[in-house]
Amino acid sequence: MLASELMLFPDGPLRPGWVRIEGGVLTEVAESAPPAEADAVEGILAPGFVDVHCHGGAGAAFDDGPEAAETARQVHLAHGTTTMLASLVSDDPDRLLNTVQALVPLVHDGRFAGVHLEGPWLSPQRAGAHDPDLLSAPGARELEMLLATGVVEMVTLAPELPGGIEAIRRIADAGAVPAVGHTDATYEQTREALAAGARAATHLFNGMRGLQHREPGPAAAMMEDGEALLELIADGVHVHPAMLSWVHRSAPGRCLLITDAMSATGGCDGDYRLGRLDVRVEGGVPRLVDTGSIAGSTLTMDRAVRVAVTEAGFSREDALRAASAVPAALLRRQDVGQLTRGARADLIVLDHQLQVNRVLRAGTEVS
Repeated sequence: MLASELMLFPDGPLRPGWVRIEGGVLTEVAESAPPAEADAVEGILAPGFVDVHCHGGAGAAFDDGPEAAETARQVHLAHGTTTMLASLVSDDPDRLLNTVQALVPLVHDGRFAGVHLEGPWLSPQRAGAHDPDLLSAPGARELEMLLATGVVEMVTLAPELPGGIEAIRRIADAGAVPAVGHTDATYEQTREALAAGARAATHLFNGMRGLQHREPGPAAAMMEDGEALLELIADGVHVHPAMLSWVHRSAPGRCLLITDAMSATGGCDGDYRLGRLDVRVEGGVPRLVDTGSIAGSTLTMDRAVRVAVTEAGFSREDALRAASAVPAALLRRQDVGQLTRGARADLIVLDHQLQVNRVLRAGTEVS
């Protein structure tokens, strides 16, 4: 049983509360005075973070097999991420299918909430840190084989590609999240994607046609939709804090923080790889050696929350929900991302500077 003077409830401001944990589940969540036997914690008691877009950490990438995936997961778990998708970069169809199949046991045993395919159905004009030689239009056969694994929870694609709208419909029908990203789509094409079932913008602004007064592009269409959720990389590099603040004010309750972290996360500056591409990290910022394009981040979710609060003007409540409840809603998960009765006992304790001091996953303390 844990009690705190500041606890993040599903709505409203931070306020006193307590939780009871039994069998890895929250069996009571209350605002009343806690029982005498409750363990009082200092700081903020919040649900564990949910990261729907992360590629690795600790020198390991999710593309490199189950052992590497577990190594990377542990880095983010230590920073408060208790639920995550394993994001994979573009690859050829056979290798991509093999990689997804290798991750199936880690999804089934609960270590990951599923797999996120970021490519290969991306625009060559907006490839970013994806190998252009591996990009293609979505093929029905390869899409069906990947969805048949049962663990694909999100797919990022460019809707303007041949077959893109049909692929969005199929992904949505399978119960996964179609996300618009790495796209040169127009405003009108993006609206068509939304009508077909697209539900999220992959790292809004990054890897997509820019926001212009005569061609609003994907960002404007996604922001005005009212239902679409908007990924933001709050590292102070990918998106200017003023833009983070503007999106947050313009689309309240629809912003979700992601890390887009690559294998260098938790490590030092130096040389790494992202898929088949060489990456150099300097000052904590990874860039492709060949083109200088930003190649993901070295972000952890707790730092994203701090940047959102200290540089972009998010309230602590809004930033914490953008890192937990909103991404959980994208995955249609009610058992994670919020402190409610019956939810999995994923808890973090943060100090008043929003540094993570304790992490519990399913009620078990993480060292």
